[in-house]
Amino acid sequence: MKVTRAALPLLPLCQRVLPSRLTGLSVALLKATALELAILAGHLLLYPSGIAPERRAATTPDPTVPPEAVTAHLPVEPKPPVVLLHGFIDNRSVFVLLRRSLVQHGRQQIESLNYSPLTCDIRTAAELLGRHIEETCRRTGQPRVDIVGHSLGGLIARYYVQRLGGDLRVRTLVTLGTPHSGTRVVPLADAHPIVRQMRPGSDVIQELRLPAPDCRTRFVSFWSDLDHLMDPPETACVDHPDLSAQNVQVTGVGHLALPVHPAVATGIREALDQSDDVLSAGARPDRVRRGGLTVA
Repeated sequence: MKVTRAALPLLPLCQRVLPSRLTGLSVALLKATALELAILAGHLLLYPSGIAPERRAATTPDPTVPPEAVTAHLPVEPKPPVVLLHGFIDNRSVFVLLRRSLVQHGRQQIESLNYSPLTCDIRTAAELLGRHIEETCRRTGQPRVDIVGHSLGGLIARYYVQRLGGDLRVRTLVTLGTPHSGTRVVPLADAHPIVRQMRPGSDVIQELRLPAPDCRTRFVSFWSDLDHLMDPPETACVDHPDLSAQNVQVTGVGHLALPVHPAVATGIREALDQSDDVLSAGARPDRVRRGGLTVA
């Protein structure tokens, strides 16, 4: 999967000044950085719109519509609700474009969950996520959900699935730039307790390394070679012998672009749709699988 490459004004200069073996990487880095800055500027404008919790409409049937008419328009096997979980110091506004993409391709039940920016413990946030998932299942009548988590949101969702019995409720967990093995970026940020929990060797990361032989959830992790918040970049891969996981390398975008880029959105949709086939066939890979996605 490849998105058409945009022209870069600095490309000729880079090719003249830099050694040939570094030109490709430097150009990709420049493009990814420019894209990150553009996305950051747009996200800052949208951020206030995502501060308030999402209003969720009741799913009770309309008494004016005949039951047979409703049944005729429903899919035979409705897709599970999708829960979107944002990253550190962020809110649901980061998923505006991804949500639109999912709706346009048949996902009718999508919910964006805000957790408090004052959250200081991944375990507590995972417990709150669990309560939200239970409420979502009751309200929608669906036994399981899919989750898409960006950055810290993916780690919170994984803790819920792997350590709090959430695999009973979560069919597929898609993570975007999530520090599954811990990240060493920005050492000065250790003053925040939740940042310390995202460090390699933290108690939370060690718990996620514990055996999970009966975990039912399928994991799909998107990670980028140009993600500056993942140090090293491969820390965003799921590497656990007991988990059914697929790691998809995204080439050419940074951390903020993962929940925004249309090519990544296509990969997310394919991962969620693939879950239907994988789970119905009872497939479970013997090892973590890897894939690739070029977007720049």
